[in-house]
Amino acid sequence: MTLRLDQLHGSLADPLLDSMTFLNEITGRHPEAISFAPGRPYEGFFETDRVTEYLDAFLAHLRERGLTEDQVRSTLFQYGPTKGIVAELIARTLANDEGLTVAPPALVVTVGAQEGMLLVLRALCADRDDVLLVSSPCYVGVTGAARLLDISTVPVPEGDPAAVAATARALRAEGRRPRALYVVPDFANPSGVSLPTAVRRELLATAKAEGLLVIEDNPYGFFTRTGRTRPTLKALDRHQVVVHLGSFAKTCFPGARLGYVLADQEVVAPDGGVTLLADQLAKLKSMTTVNTPALSQAVIGGLLIRHDFRLRAANATAVAHYAAGLTTLLAELEQHFPPAERAGLGVSWNQPEGGYFTVLTVPFRADAAAMRRCAEEYGVLWTPMADFYPAGGGEHRLRLSSSSLTVGQITVGIKRLAAFIRSEAG
Repeated sequence: MTLRLDQLHGSLADPLLDSMTFLNEITGRHPEAISFAPGRPYEGFFETDRVTEYLDAFLAHLRERGLTEDQVRSTLFQYGPTKGIVAELIARTLANDEGLTVAPPALVVTVGAQEGMLLVLRALCADRDDVLLVSSPCYVGVTGAARLLDISTVPVPEGDPAAVAATARALRAEGRRPRALYVVPDFANPSGVSLPTAVRRELLATAKAEGLLVIEDNPYGFFTRTGRTRPTLKALDRHQVVVHLGSFAKTCFPGARLGYVLADQEVVAPDGGVTLLADQLAKLKSMTTVNTPALSQAVIGGLLIRHDFRLRAANATAVAHYAAGLTTLLAELEQHFPPAERAGLGVSWNQPEGGYFTVLTVPFRADAAAMRRCAEEYGVLWTPMADFYPAGGGEHRLRLSSSSLTVGQITVGIKRLAAFIRSEAG
């Protein structure tokens, strides 16, 4: 049987869903190119023999809790609770790393943070009048998830609480319901921006006043370049307006595909019964992935145990590596584009305080065709920014990720990129 694309869900024809596939394909076609495209951890930190060590640590933990060998075997090999089997371990880690007091029942362990986004959006947005506000530029994972669920998104300038309030009021005046705001407050993907603490507090006050929930995505918070850390939005939350998405992809390893949602908001049923939003998310999860693989939970659980439930300390080497890479990238840009020349060329970049990403503004269209020329002729890959702007824009911007590269690769890569930019500008 031949199917027609125009008779399938509309999201399948959306260029947004093609963007991630294109990046993966072009990276595969140019394996020798220095790639500033992927926002992934540095592979030099991965040691295969640690996986069995972490698994053993988790199994020992189960036995220390008094589980019989039959119960240990069942925990590891059988379907498990929909909310997960490591919520208590995650709660202990959040207390140490973020100063968060978390009741384990308020946590749902998910198949990566991406599943958490889907569950939260599906639960919060009840009909077509419900709207998700997103910081712009915005991570395509959440706008893509909204597209799959037929949820409307409206962009607001990143880090602008006044714009959030004005947009929410304008939407309500149109008869629509602004439901939530998605934001990455620390070293955001793709912008690299980190919100000042005062802005975080103002954003939470705005959310409370406007009846919005804040969906906080926090995969990069540990990776400061300056040594300065800020409290998460959830740590500042005094009115339960924040739904917190966490991930072990960057702080542990992506292959485990393990994330979590902290959703401690109360949900009142028509009969007066009260549950947690986490319980409602678990209902949705039971009809999608059923549960999160016990093996992945066991390995990450064992890692948390081995590191005394302190991932911030366990990531000290990674923090230093990413800081050195980002500092090198910024220094190389400065060297190859001194102030007078970059002003003439129309080249500029931001100065992220940490994380993986830097945004570079160039005097030509930084689109897929330009990226292909750069890969083929100069041996460098990067990510076009236009896909990160839901309402359009970013055509002359590109994202550079320094996370997966060595200092030496970054130095060579920026030299090649500078040559490409001059060629395009000329």
